[in-house]
Amino acid sequence: MSAVGTVRTAGVVRWFARVRPRPVEVVCVVVIVLLVVAAALPWLLAPGDPLAIDPTQAFQGPSFAHPLGTDESGRDTLTRLVHGAGPSLLIGLCATGIGVALALVLGVASGLGPRWLDFTSTRLVEVMFAFPGVLLALLFLALTGPGAWTTTIAVGLAVAPGYARILRGEFRRVRDAGYVEQSLLLGHAWWHRFARHILPNAIAGVFVVATLGLGQTIVWAAALSYLGLGTPPPAAEWGAMLSAGRTYLLTAPWLTLAPGAATVLAAASTTLLGRALEQRRRES
Repeated sequence: MSAVGTVRTAGVVRWFARVRPRPVEVVCVVVIVLLVVAAALPWLLAPGDPLAIDPTQAFQGPSFAHPLGTDESGRDTLTRLVHGAGPSLLIGLCATGIGVALALVLGVASGLGPRWLDFTSTRLVEVMFAFPGVLLALLFLALTGPGAWTTTIAVGLAVAPGYARILRGEFRRVRDAGYVEQSLLLGHAWWHRFARHILPNAIAGVFVVATLGLGQTIVWAAALSYLGLGTPPPAAEWGAMLSAGRTYLLTAPWLTLAPGAATVLAAASTTLLGRALEQRRRES
């Protein structure tokens, strides 16, 4: 082994000794890495065309040629599952980003703004909380119509109130911190105090919570697609695959089990990793 390789190996060993990752964290990270590879480079794991049909191979059970069987059009389920990781994860990530961005606006308004703005934004969050998340998403889709992007926005709106309530508390806590008051006494401008001290310290915990909530957005997006309100068929997307496979649940259960298991695995991995990160943050 070269000197560079020895140094890198020693660095990895020291990092593991310092961090001491738990087994559940290692498993979750491995699963998430595989999902990211499937989303970014699907051809690496499944080089076939997810939309290629072959009626002569319809409803083939799991075999060496088709490890997860084929659907009603003869399309390989494994290929569609791998290629469906991209849209499914992208919708979840974008929805989480929209929720955090909207919550950031509401959190700044209520946590740092004047009393009337705090009252208004807090009442708005409470009104949004009055609706269950899925119901709020369905209400938005009823007004805008189904589609992949409208589903993403709908899920983002549904998760925003929870993030907004957390950010409000964080901004109010950081606003009264000693280092912020010291920056004020030193004559720093408000934008300097906000960008240098308030925002980084207030939003740090939200990224951990967002990791925890990513699994929820993936499940909600799949549920809306299952209802026919998300990505339309024949696109390879887990929720759409679940919706298409429910008709053949008794005759071809693999059409439903495969995307269902992938959705549960992705949601469970991100949720457990988020819980582990939150626990580490509280312990530090």
